[in-house]
Amino acid sequence: MLFRPMRPEDVPVAERLSDEAFLDLDRRVFRRDQPDPQPRTDDHRAGWVERTRHFLDTDAAGCWVATDPDGTMVGFATSIRREGTWILATYAVRPGQQGRGIGKQVLDLALTHSRGCLRGMLSASDDPKAVRRYLVAGFTMHPQMYLTGSVDRTAIPAGTGTRVREGSAADTELMDSLDRRARGAAHGPDHPLMQRLFRCLVSDTAAGSGYAYLSRAGSVVLLAASHRRTAQQLLWTAIADGPAEQTVGHVTAANDWAVDVGTAARLDLHTSGYLALRGMRPPTTYLHNGALL
Repeated sequence: MLFRPMRPEDVPVAERLSDEAFLDLDRRVFRRDQPDPQPRTDDHRAGWVERTRHFLDTDAAGCWVATDPDGTMVGFATSIRREGTWILATYAVRPGQQGRGIGKQVLDLALTHSRGCLRGMLSASDDPKAVRRYLVAGFTMHPQMYLTGSVDRTAIPAGTGTRVREGSAADTELMDSLDRRARGAAHGPDHPLMQRLFRCLVSDTAAGSGYAYLSRAGSVVLLAASHRRTAQQLLWTAIADGPAEQTVGHVTAANDWAVDVGTAARLDLHTSGYLALRGMRPPTTYLHNGALL
């Protein structure tokens, strides 16, 4: 087995490997009341590749692959550092190759990029083997929830969206300050990437500030705010602008304000995976991104 730094030409291969690995996991753990897991769409694959190439540009030392002697990739991990916080972005081993120690070794290499960092974050699946590795690495596991279902549009508060506007690159300094307040570190170079990939909403008033990134389908992929009320305004705006069927993901027990909004919108609450943290408490007025945290 060869372990080496990730190269630009590895990124499309890593995308296919991760899609296979996560699809295999989803098919093993999904509940029968949920839709059957599906492979990524073309848009999702393109976004994954662009994001991972961005990680190589900013944090090449945190990105590693494992290959068989014939050069076939069997595992990889990508990680980044942002202002003293280490973030594990993606970590996968090819289906059928688990149990050979590949995952542990490639994760250990990525963890070398965390040296000197005071905090650590990652979004974990329900895979018990991966969870065990995170626990051994010193992470505390915080169960995640998600809200999903048909939105009751009669529940959307009057005036929703009146204090929310479209965001732009000019708001990046504000967004970085909200990141530091919520999770202890700015997203920094990740904001230009997200501004290319997602729609950005911003609220900046005397009562509070916040921002949210929305996917092309209209779901929240990241949200940060200075106060609960601003966070709820942004989430209600995203729900009001979104489709009839919606999902709000990456909710922890610290995000009760999001549970209140989802419950009012008649969305169902489920559990899935963990927010794993080291050296920090779960962010409150903040819904993290699965890869950029």
